[in-house]
Order: sequence, then C-alpha cells, then structure tokens
Amino acid sequence: MPAFCLHGHFYQPPRGNPFADRLGADEIGREPGAEPYENWNEKVAAECYLPNAELGNFELMSFDVGATLLRWMEVHAPRTYGLIVEADRKHAAAHGAGNAMATPAHHTILPLARKRDKVAQIKWGMAAFAHRYGRRPAGMWLPEMAVDLETLQIMHDLGIQFTMLGESQVEGELQGAGPYWVALPGGDRLAVYVRDDALSLQIAFNIQTLGGAGRWARNTLAVRRKNGGRLTLVAVEGETFGHHHPGEEHFLHWLLSYEANAVGHTVTTLESDLRENPPTANIKIKEFTSWSCPHGLGRFAAGCDCTAGASNWKGALRRAFDNLANNVDDQYVTETEEAHADPWQLRNDYVSATLGHATVEQFLADQGVAPAHHPRLIALLAAGYFRQRMYTSATFKYEDLSRPEPRYAIANGLRAALLVQEATGADLLPAFRRDLAQAVSARTGQTGAQLLDAIPVPEPAGPVDAVARNGS
Repeated sequence: MPAFCLHGHFYQPPRGNPFADRLGADEIGREPGAEPYENWNEKVAAECYLPNAELGNFELMSFDVGATLLRWMEVHAPRTYGLIVEADRKHAAAHGAGNAMATPAHHTILPLARKRDKVAQIKWGMAAFAHRYGRRPAGMWLPEMAVDLETLQIMHDLGIQFTMLGESQVEGELQGAGPYWVALPGGDRLAVYVRDDALSLQIAFNIQTLGGAGRWARNTLAVRRKNGGRLTLVAVEGETFGHHHPGEEHFLHWLLSYEANAVGHTVTTLESDLRENPPTANIKIKEFTSWSCPHGLGRFAAGCDCTAGASNWKGALRRAFDNLANNVDDQYVTETEEAHADPWQLRNDYVSATLGHATVEQFLADQGVAPAHHPRLIALLAAGYFRQRMYTSATFKYEDLSRPEPRYAIANGLRAALLVQEATGADLLPAFRRDLAQAVSARTGQTGAQLLDAIPVPEPAGPVDAVARNGS
C-alpha cells in the first residue's frame, strides 16, 4: 500500500527583550496587530498550536517546532507545550520511533553562515531537542529548507540521519518522496526526503478552496497513488492549519486520521518510514537553494524580487552583523586563549548552561577554566549567544528594514556589543553604528544606526550572570 506523510514546520522568530535578566527569556510584551492577544506568539498559539494539539494532530503528523518557540511555550503556554512533547512520546511508544524532528537553534540560514556557526547552531538545536523530548533526534529540519553540502556533512557528522528538501532543490530521477541518498564531501551519505512541491503549495495557499479533506484525498491524493512513487510527502508551515487558514486544523485531522487511509494510503511519519525503507537511489542537491526563494538565497543575502521595493538594505545589514560578529569573536578568542580553553568547543558546550543543566560558573569549572576568567567569559559567552540571534531567518525575509524583525536583530547585536564592553572594555558600538548607517529603509528613510539609537537600554544594562532555565 502506498504511504502518505504530512510534515508541519511550526516556527516563530525569537522576539524577546535581549536586555531581560536571563538569556533568551523571551518576555515579548505587547505587539501591535496581535489584538486581542498581547503578542503574536500568544495569538498563533491560540489559533493554531493549541487547537492542533488538542485534536491530537501532533500524534499523526511528522513535525518540527522551532527551538525558540518551544522555549517560549514551556513558560507561556505550558499545556500546549506538554501536549506537543507528549505527542512525540506517544508516537514513539506506538511505532518504535518518534515523529518530531529537530531544528537548528536560531533558525539561521545555514548556507550563509560560517562553518563554526553552523556547527554551533546544529549542536545547540540537537541539545535542545534532547532536553525537551528526552531522546536524540534522528532528523533535522533546515530553516527555510536552505541547503548546501557543508551543512549536510556537519549534520551527518553530528549524528543526524535525514532531512527533507523540495523537488526544485534536487537533481535526479524521482519516484515519490524517497528517501534518497545524497553523497557528501567526506565520502559519507545522508538520507533526504523530497516533498511534492505542487501538493504542498496547494495545501499551503489554497486549502480553503479544496472542499475539505475527503474531497482532496479522493480527487488529488488518490491520483498520486496511481502515478507517484511509494511515498507522497507534503511539507508546509504548520501555521497553515488554524492561523493562516482559520479552522483548517480540522482538515489536517480528518486527512490524517481517516481520509488518506480511505483512498488507499498508509499514513506514516519520516523517522518510522526511514527505519522500514532505507534509501535505494541517489540524487544530488542544488546548493544554496531554499523553499521560499527561487533566486537561490537572494532573499536572505543581498535582496531579490521575492520582496517588494528596494531590498539593498539586506546586504548592508548582513555586512554590519558580520563585522560585529567578527569583532565579538575576536574578543572572545583572546580571552579563551588566556584561559587555555578551546573557544569553539567551549561555545558549543555552552548550551548545557543555557538549558539549565548547570550554572555558567559550574559549566566553566567543569571545563577546567580557572575562576579568574569566569566573569569575563560569562559575559563573552553571552555576547556570542546574542550575536547568533541576529541571524534568524526572519531578520532578512521580509520587505523592509523598519519591520520589527530587523529591529529585534539589531537589539541583539547591541546587547552583544555591550556585553563585550563590560567584559573587556572594548567599545564595538561606533563601528557597528557606522556599518548600520549604510542600511536604509525605503519605507521610512530610517537607517539601521537610527534604529540602534532608538533601542531603550536599561541603566545599567547589568551583567548576564544567569541563564534561562528553559532556553536554548
């Protein structure tokens, strides 16, 4: 019998105040447009995450939930959080494999990141997944499905077994969703599932015109059963079901609980499927592609026609972030050399402190760092955390610099620069402000430097001497 899998990618960018007392506390506050809810996380949780969890949809589908969103849920929507985590456990108990996939920590466009940052994002994401679901992840969702071979190699080396891409991102003869082997630069290979782009886009954008789950299954999915391969995979934003399209969590429920089976499909999830159906064919990936930009990764780099109006602010903003990141890293490396510590291994392992497994002081002591270096490294590790948060995909995804997402990113950069100044006395702000001045909003005429100067900073900002007990 042919199989059918629907994967939901659930995500909200981190929008918390970087000057909160704890790293990544994500106290968002009031956001315009989210009424009657206080902010967008609360709105989408009420419209999508909780209804799907209550219907049991998370037990039926393949899914991933962004690491920062899960952290927010644990504190601000604990019932929803508990139902989602429990769904993976129930699926594992019933099928011998969970149905949740991991995500990199901050939804970074990984092909645009340097290798050591890719490693950190993937390691942090895997650690957060294990912390929450109680098991190691087998699969990992790539933010925006953005892919390159180096990222796949790192995922393989860290123990990830599979990911998924779209049909437009691969080359080779396809028979359904696979899975397929992709050869890696190191001589290894990684399993890749390939979604049906047409069906995915149909559900993502036209679900309310399809006449319900039963009609779609009979008129569309049944045709794929006759003409497609062994497995049909649909992958969409999870917010499709209830937030983007109100009430369509019921479409998802009936499709997976009854209608797909009624037209001759076995409903499955990817980790279970991979155990029973290892790849037998090979494909190649098209590097530096994503599911949300037909111009390679232009939407997230220097700009492209995916967003309206002038988008040259994106390249300028990215250069400002890259320069700040380099300066933050230089200060951090100098301190770790004096402490006789491996800077990047220390940063990778820092996730154990951000997850609350130990205080930062305990973490540094366990790493063999002398107490004299603790105060400076506590601030510098936090600076590295906040500068990673500048690069969340939403920073560059939309049409204008004046939107909230770039403002949040700039605020995280400011927090990183102030932490460096606290630790070492080095003032990175003049160079950051100069670089940000080159990014200009076509809508308002504001520059990134003006956005930086408008960010309220507590007096004093205060050291980061505690980390989120619920963070990643």
